[in-house]
Amino acid sequence: MNYIRQEIPYINYVRDVREAQVYILETTQNAGSGGDQYTFTFQGQREFKGMNDTLAFTSSPDQTNTIIREKRTKILKMGLMRYVARTPLIDEIEINHNTELEQEEVVDRWNNWVFELSTEPQYQSEEANKRLELRNSINISKVTPEIKLEVEMDQFYNRERFIENVNTDSASSNTYITNEKFMNMLFVKSLGEHWSAGVKSNLGSSTRENYGFKTGFLPSVEYDIFPYSESTHRQLRILYSIGFQYNKYIDTTIYNKVNESLYLQMLNIAFQVQKKWGSVNLALVGSNYFHDFSKNRIELLSSINIRVFKGLSFQIEGGVAHLSDQLNLKKGGISEAERLLQLRELATKYRIQGGIEITYTFGSIYNNIVNPRFSSSDFHY
Repeated sequence: MNYIRQEIPYINYVRDVREAQVYILETTQNAGSGGDQYTFTFQGQREFKGMNDTLAFTSSPDQTNTIIREKRTKILKMGLMRYVARTPLIDEIEINHNTELEQEEVVDRWNNWVFELSTEPQYQSEEANKRLELRNSINISKVTPEIKLEVEMDQFYNRERFIENVNTDSASSNTYITNEKFMNMLFVKSLGEHWSAGVKSNLGSSTRENYGFKTGFLPSVEYDIFPYSESTHRQLRILYSIGFQYNKYIDTTIYNKVNESLYLQMLNIAFQVQKKWGSVNLALVGSNYFHDFSKNRIELLSSINIRVFKGLSFQIEGGVAHLSDQLNLKKGGISEAERLLQLRELATKYRIQGGIEITYTFGSIYNNIVNPRFSSSDFHY
């Protein structure tokens, strides 16, 4: 916002929507290229009421934050011109273009395929503790208006070593390792403005979750009550999946299984809306195994940001889940190290998490001035 205020100094920025002559809503979605699509909705208020517009641009994954903020600000400038043109400021505005502009046909030699490789090694050492953590991922995608294909491969490796009686002849050590490898695949075909069909599949292993090998295949269908073209502003998607899952366990489970084949179904209802008063994101997810309907789970996830009135807003984030489908739990007692270091998934009937933030701001409604002196550093010691 500091950059925007500096680059567009000829308008007043106000804290409250009701004070503005022009309200601008910016929404962001992931793009198939690996970048983000930024959509700006301009809505005129007061004397500009009824003058509305929508502009968008898509960033590429190789663009820096500096380039992206320049382009976002340029879109804002372009969208504001129709309002500026109806004020005395029009005499102070100049519009230029690059004289070397030429029309060029764009050829995509990658044919919409995008590849992303990521690695994140971390090491920490103290006298009595050594820790190595590795995170590696490969993401492959192809997104067009008609299809969506995504392949994600992730590896998480953590090794922690504790040394007792350091600097003595009786020094000893214990080493604990967790390792996870997963590959998730998604293929979706568009069936119009409201329907989509596809397949979700996965395979992997996890020492913490007691999976020596796990794979699943779930054909799925989705219906969006609102058209997909309105997804940046509102969504109400209903996704149903049904399929097969095979588990091979590292150790015998609490149900005396070393491997098993399962059939299951899932229902996901997701609601999202972004308005002047704030935004709401809700997701209700339910699933169960067909061999025993008591083996099920229900989860509700939420994120709500509401502007109550001038200066007062609150944000709620949280989730609650009922869990009765932990078929993979390892049989036998749990050691203190497994519990404290989360080396092993623990049995639970529920999971709750959440928080709330309330903010009240008062004073001048104008905040156009930028002064970066003595700004807080991002580094803390």
